[in-house]
Amino acid sequence: MNVKGVNLGNWLVLEKWMSPALFEGTTAEDEYHLPRQLSREVYEARIKIHRSEYISERDFVTIRSMGLDTVRIPVPYFIFGDREPFIGCICELDKAFNWAEKYGLQILIDLHTAPMGQNGFDNGGICGVCRWSQCPDEVEFVLSVLERLAQRYGTRTGLWGIEVLNEPVTENMWKAMDVPGRYPAADPGMAEGSAPNTLTFLRDFYLRAYDRLRRFLPDEKYVVIHDGFEFLAWKDFMQEEKYVNVVLDTHQYLMMAETQGCRQELSAYLDYIETNYKKDMEEMQKYFPVICGEWCLFNSLACGCDTRGGQSVLNGVEGSAQETLNDEEKKRIYQAIARAQLDAWNAGSGYFYWSYKLLTDTVNDKGWIGWDSWDLGRCVDFGWFPRCDSSCKERG
Repeated sequence: MNVKGVNLGNWLVLEKWMSPALFEGTTAEDEYHLPRQLSREVYEARIKIHRSEYISERDFVTIRSMGLDTVRIPVPYFIFGDREPFIGCICELDKAFNWAEKYGLQILIDLHTAPMGQNGFDNGGICGVCRWSQCPDEVEFVLSVLERLAQRYGTRTGLWGIEVLNEPVTENMWKAMDVPGRYPAADPGMAEGSAPNTLTFLRDFYLRAYDRLRRFLPDEKYVVIHDGFEFLAWKDFMQEEKYVNVVLDTHQYLMMAETQGCRQELSAYLDYIETNYKKDMEEMQKYFPVICGEWCLFNSLACGCDTRGGQSVLNGVEGSAQETLNDEEKKRIYQAIARAQLDAWNAGSGYFYWSYKLLTDTVNDKGWIGWDSWDLGRCVDFGWFPRCDSSCKERG
């Protein structure tokens, strides 16, 4: 297995920085509060238009033409439309499966959010709130969503696998990210008692989720578990014969390497990728097929300023006022970083780039210089990221 994929981020799970216009007229920073600040009519109109236009059949054709073979689709816990005031999106996922099967792609369904929050990040649906694992009824609800997804799509030829839960945060990352400080809760009362998930809880949850999924998921389909930002902590987990086709997902961003002391220069990035990403991928590949389910070319060097771990104007961090590098310099940096990271992921079982596209205006809106590197379409068009041709297929 050597999967080459891309995330369809911000389609069915919203992230404000990727599509700021959706949040206009509100102070909402996350998907939880958006429908609570808009009238039902305005909210429904915005969401329906966004979902119909952001990703369409044409995008699946484009992704296939890039030489990729799989898409990771983040979905919310309210995908089945059973959690007011949110609007379900199972019809959109149905369409995605039809497009994928038509154009020779496969889908990794990624349950990206959980009620009451599994990480407190904006991408978890509710900023500053991380109480899901403390709520047994909501844990059961998430298990039921996974089971229903497996029942609906388990035998589809377009299904690659199901990811149990995206980025459940554990203690080290909770502290490193300073989650309550970086993502302040709009409702402090809701956030009260928020805390990182324990590895003990995650291990138990993953075992329960595997059993629930396999009721409907054939053995050849993959069950994907996220490392909880503790990549090397899973060597003794699910190694019994019972557990088949379990994939370990790790997310590695250079912006986080910077917060851990990596210097903001090309040689330091390349050294970090070799001595950390690649080395750890090789190590964990002994125990699981390992994928890097999220990564990109973004880095502070190309932005021309210290982004303080990928914080943007939305976090109150002032970006560069003008480009500090010319096009050729940026291309050289990005190409080198792309080659190094692709080499690292090939030491495992593949990757999914974050993300396929974004609607942030990095030209007219001040402070967004360098953020175009999150958009794989732009990266391919600019020649920063290699377009994979038929010669890449031999490792499929």
